[in-house]
Amino acid sequence: PAFGLFLFTIARDPLRIIILIAGAFFWLVSLLLSSLIWFIAVKASDPRDERLQKGLLIFGVMFSVLLQEAFRFLYYKLLRKAIEGLVALSEDGCSPISIQQMAYVAGVGFGLMSGAFSMINLLADALGPGTVGIHGDSQLYFLTSAFMTMVLIFLHTFWGILFFHGCEHRRWWEIAAVVVMHLTVSGSSFCNPLYVGSLVPSYMLMAAAAAWAYLLSGGSAQNLRRFLLCK
Repeated sequence: PAFGLFLFTIARDPLRIIILIAGAFFWLVSLLLSSLIWFIAVKASDPRDERLQKGLLIFGVMFSVLLQEAFRFLYYKLLRKAIEGLVALSEDGCSPISIQQMAYVAGVGFGLMSGAFSMINLLADALGPGTVGIHGDSQLYFLTSAFMTMVLIFLHTFWGILFFHGCEHRRWWEIAAVVVMHLTVSGSSFCNPLYVGSLVPSYMLMAAAAAWAYLLSGGSAQNLRRFLLCK
């Protein structure tokens, strides 16, 4: 599905490809910074203190989420400046791409990079040593991880639309809602290996975020009905 989004909505437009790559780069920088801070915290702590290590893991996840959203805001500010430059250079005084389209492409960029790193971690685990489920653990690890990766890609796409809309119209509660949803989805991963506790809430939030982003983008029930009926 993520490849389909890229192929049918982004790949044919060079400007959208540039925005997508830049968005992926911003997400990557946020991950590197949060990983560095978590690594320093772990090295500076007592590795024998399991409670402290678990607390540092929770801190690392939450801090990473907040840093990702901070970089999403920085990317919005950068794209806002880019639109002003494109308008100044254009002959008709119009930007070749709208802020809504930028929000979508930037969200896809965040999501694709997030999904790519998730898949790399899965493939690294798949190389072994050991066999998944050999000690009685769930054998659905790879399957559920793939579904979780997919939902995160879509969520980042919808979050990008919601976040940019909140910044554009100064609706800070929309930005706060994105941050809360991101924290909730990331925090639900601590329910694993009880995968129902992470997958079900994540997909419910994805459905809610998709409907919200659709309405903010100008969609309506009538348009959706026409699309489903191919009219």
